[in-house]
Amino acid sequence: MARRWTAPAPGPVDTWTFDEVDVSPPGPGEVTVRVHAAGVNPADAKHVARARPGATFPVPIGYELSGEVLAIGPDAIGGSGELAVGDEVVAFRVQGAYATEITVPARDVFAKPSTLSHPEAANLLLAGTTAAEMIQVTRVAAGDTVLLHAASGAVGVSLLQQARDLGVRVIGTVGPDAADSAARVRRYGGIPVAYGDGLRERVEEAADGAPIAAAWDAVGTDEAIDVSLALVSDRDRIVTIVDPERAKSDGFLWIAGARPESARFRDIARARVLELAASGALEVPVARTYPLADAVEAVRFVMTGHPGGKVALVP
Repeated sequence: MARRWTAPAPGPVDTWTFDEVDVSPPGPGEVTVRVHAAGVNPADAKHVARARPGATFPVPIGYELSGEVLAIGPDAIGGSGELAVGDEVVAFRVQGAYATEITVPARDVFAKPSTLSHPEAANLLLAGTTAAEMIQVTRVAAGDTVLLHAASGAVGVSLLQQARDLGVRVIGTVGPDAADSAARVRRYGGIPVAYGDGLRERVEEAADGAPIAAAWDAVGTDEAIDVSLALVSDRDRIVTIVDPERAKSDGFLWIAGARPESARFRDIARARVLELAASGALEVPVARTYPLADAVEAVRFVMTGHPGGKVALVP
């Protein structure tokens, strides 16, 4: 028997159950994967906290994982090509990654980059494809200077690395007393600036006369959005992943994985993010791992907002 975390009904994480389940054998176009690590993301809790259109409960928890192929169904071709039993793989945009085993569509299963451990690989694609979409919708290109809010978070760290690969200069906001966060931003090629009073002036000083071509918001504070609006002349080059209401009222962009256009882009972007990781151009800092049985504690830690890196569940 496998074990799996499930939200039986809309509600907080402490209502989730850790159940024994039978894993169905792979049918046509499917594979069964033994999970070696599951990525922990705030979305795992947010998406089951309340009833949403199209969500039918109970809902298995978790969107991304790293593991090995146990069984392959007929006509099952992985996202990066042929699969074989024993292959190390990652899977993203699946449902139920908080498990010991899972059967998923083969199209969502890709070869795991050998550069990454299982906990790292299990946290690559949600943040990585989100970052890729933020870059794409704001039309950022080599030579641009961009403002990034929440630069030391998971999406921020992926943005810093993907931007560096493109030849983009990034000014990234961090806490005023967060030396570790500032060091992380520098490590991945960004210029850290402290948020708080005087943020606009500090960003302009860091830009050293260059215009701020675009802004990426991963925090959603009024300060972050107000400064972005003040510094970026084209509102179609400002994007948030956390504040749709301000985006609607102020006329800039909002993206989210549940939106159809975002889902389509992120499915396509998986291959490119994996290529970057395989080349060594994209790392995934992991702060902690937890036993699968401690998933609720792990999610609570991530929801504090300052985990210092990604978190993985290890069955």
